[in-house]
Amino acid sequence: MKLSLWTWLACHVASTFALSPRHPARNLKTRATAASNHTAYYFDQAIDHFPQSSRYARHSNGKFKQRYFVETSYYKAGGPVFLYLAGEGPIDGDTHLDVSLITHLMEQFNGAGVVLENRYYGTSCPFNSSTTDELLYLTTEQVIADFDVFARKVTLPGLTDINAPSMPWILYGGSYPGALSAFTKKTYGDTFAGAISSSGVIHGQLEYPQWYDPIQLLAPQDCVASINDIVDNMDYLVKSNNTAAIQQLKELFGLGALKDIRDFAQTIAFPIGGPFVYPTYTWQEINWDPTRGHIDFFDFCRNVTDGNAPANNTEADSALAANTKGQVWKNLGNYAAYIKRVVLPLCPSGDYNSGECFGTQDTAHWANTTSNYVRSYLYTTCTEFGAYQSAQPYGKKSLISRVIDAEYTQEWCNKAFPAGQYNSIPATPDLDIWNAYGDFNFTAENLLFVDGTADPWKDLCYHSDLAPQRYWSDAYPQHLINGAGHVWDLRTLVDVSAEPQFIREATYLELRTVERWLKDFRA
Repeated sequence: MKLSLWTWLACHVASTFALSPRHPARNLKTRATAASNHTAYYFDQAIDHFPQSSRYARHSNGKFKQRYFVETSYYKAGGPVFLYLAGEGPIDGDTHLDVSLITHLMEQFNGAGVVLENRYYGTSCPFNSSTTDELLYLTTEQVIADFDVFARKVTLPGLTDINAPSMPWILYGGSYPGALSAFTKKTYGDTFAGAISSSGVIHGQLEYPQWYDPIQLLAPQDCVASINDIVDNMDYLVKSNNTAAIQQLKELFGLGALKDIRDFAQTIAFPIGGPFVYPTYTWQEINWDPTRGHIDFFDFCRNVTDGNAPANNTEADSALAANTKGQVWKNLGNYAAYIKRVVLPLCPSGDYNSGECFGTQDTAHWANTTSNYVRSYLYTTCTEFGAYQSAQPYGKKSLISRVIDAEYTQEWCNKAFPAGQYNSIPATPDLDIWNAYGDFNFTAENLLFVDGTADPWKDLCYHSDLAPQRYWSDAYPQHLINGAGHVWDLRTLVDVSAEPQFIREATYLELRTVERWLKDFRA
């Protein structure tokens, strides 16, 4: 659920997004993706579905234009509608109406496909900006109510008699939208014939150090050990308040200008997965399909562990040894060289401490209320979901410095969303709102949970190690894909039989499950 694009993007500017945003907004790097060739349609959606609720200090009778794409080339009269929840980003570019699970569902069951943009993302913005007051209606209950109203009332171009619940609608979402898919099926079960939640983060918690657990366990272990030791040494300097050595360490990475040690710790963690924000592809962006995935993380590890590095790299390993009881920081020079070569150029101005680059302490930077998807996702994180990525405590190995904690992210929340006239964010996320749908005891009929064992978000998903043992039943189906990462079932090959075995069988399982739901519906 992290974002690897670093741009302030206005709601009314078409753009593309990575797997899942986890980023408070910078202007460092943009990755181009071709725009969608689908025609955009707009549904008049209520800003406020709950005018009688005491939760909202102010109610609105207004509407906004909720954008969606439609694919009907496979549709035959009486076929189902597959609603893909785009989630935390604009729907331009990668619409999932091409080669994906949705494509196979449409083709096999003569269905129509719809990609729906979430409120407060892309062009589907209720307001022209996103002040704290204007974000009042960005809540989970309002978001999933949109899906219910849309399925019941939308008019799809060229189709008749397609609305739920008289016709079967199937939801699909991955990551944050995976949670929304589950929450929607639980709340509006009579509207939707079925739903798939892929890597759905149904559990909210304040700090989430487990994000790094699959990396600690499954990444190249010589690389992991080097990072662990470097982090331990850095944290030793912090605990001993050795400011001179800390400054020397920053300068070794070319980041002497960063004033806050936490900003430094976050910046050097970018290749691993800097908390909430990173400008490079990380473990989360690895994928079984090389045309969809990225190998930046493995490139980082190969560089860190390069045994044939130039002398100036290896000499740097001893630069701080006098401050750590003579202990050499193995591969420190390689690590620093990689950051200088790959990360620092992502700040073209060279003003590394600025809010536009690697600094997070500029209050004025956070005061920008331009509507954009990273700001919207940060708001949801700050108010309901949490999952502030943090280091492991002392006594456990950590891939990021222990200066990174919930307080660091909470400062961004407080700076970005000062109290308004009608709305204010809580002191920490109100996790009860997120977890009220069921948390790890989640149940809803005809809801399929699919997760991956190597997903950094797994411990917030249905198959979390914190959850009870899961067992299949036709009413409550579930599947854990061996070796899979984040939403690895989302994309498919045209020829499913050519997919890697565990992905292939997950695809077949999903197709079988939807087929059964449709038979039950028609029965």
